[in-house]
Amino acid sequence: MTRALYLDPDLAESGYVSLGGAEGRHAATVRRTQVGDQIDIANGRGLRLTIEVDHVSKDDVAGPVIASVEEEAARPRLVIVQALAKGGRDEQAVETCTEFGADAFIPWMSERTIVRWSDPKRAEKGRAKLADTAWAAAKQSRRAFVPGVEPVVTTKQLVERVREFPGAVLVCHEEASERLVDILDDSAEQIMVIVGPEGGISGAEVEALNGAGAHSVLLGEHVLRSATAGAWASAVVRARLS
Repeated sequence: MTRALYLDPDLAESGYVSLGGAEGRHAATVRRTQVGDQIDIANGRGLRLTIEVDHVSKDDVAGPVIASVEEEAARPRLVIVQALAKGGRDEQAVETCTEFGADAFIPWMSERTIVRWSDPKRAEKGRAKLADTAWAAAKQSRRAFVPGVEPVVTTKQLVERVREFPGAVLVCHEEASERLVDILDDSAEQIMVIVGPEGGISGAEVEALNGAGAHSVLLGEHVLRSATAGAWASAVVRARLS
């Protein structure tokens, strides 16, 4: 049976680990962890420890470490720029992309984005919600790395990020002539994939992004939704290059 994974950002190498807080309570009361069970605990940055539980209370579980692994980050590093979407579709995108191997997310308030995060408090609240989604998805998929979610960017800010990005930048666009699967480079250390909103990326935005060094790509013969395009691209990148 697959061991359950719990996340503790303060986890460090040790011979004995106590898992407390919300994760410890979840392990003890929801998952009903028992003495003698083996569970994994990761810090979200690659460290994964396996413990054999010898203590359980309502608030925590603990036990000696029986295995320790410092996992290497996936290559290429995959950054998903996700346009804000209504109805929780950007959360769906972050969740699925995390399961498929994305390493970082940049929320994008594009020209045609319906949802607006212009207010700083709303922007931080929205970013935190996406970060919580990535955390939960990493835990569910048993990843030792939790993708980070950066602050929201405008199109102007995104263009500057593209100009400075040390890797390939691919814009998902239904009018592109080249397919993603045909242009992936085995030597790429980092890849940024840009996904537009429900209404699509405007022509001016495509021109600005490509002018900054991005490359428009076609995902497939069918038009994908904003919530699924990044996940499709993540799966292709990981299948072809990892």
